[in-house]
Amino acid sequence: MVGGAIGIILAWKRVTVANRQAEAQTRQAELTRRDHVAELFNRAVGQLNDEKLEIRLGAIFTLRQICFDFPDLSDPVLELLTIYLKESPLDYGENEPPADVREIIRLLRDREGCRV
Repeated sequence: MVGGAIGIILAWKRVTVANRQAEAQTRQAELTRRDHVAELFNRAVGQLNDEKLEIRLGAIFTLRQICFDFPDLSDPVLELLTIYLKESPLDYGENEPPADVREIIRLLRDREGCRV
């Protein structure tokens, strides 16, 4: 009977240690993912002013994906894009704005879709 109780206590301690290790690994994986997202965010921000349309569109699509995957980051992404549009006003006259500006406007218009 005493042996059984000791066995249960030892098993419980092993399970507790294993749970702590699993939690630590989960936290580390989340930190690694967040670091990766921060790197993607910074790179995308730097690409918003690139002269090539496809680079700017890639940056906008990256920011949109960050917005969807990390709802807690959607407000900063949307604020960034709003400021970007306000700080680079262009008069397109009768012409339609370029594709990158249209994508930003679409994302801002549909901003509630970013918040899950």
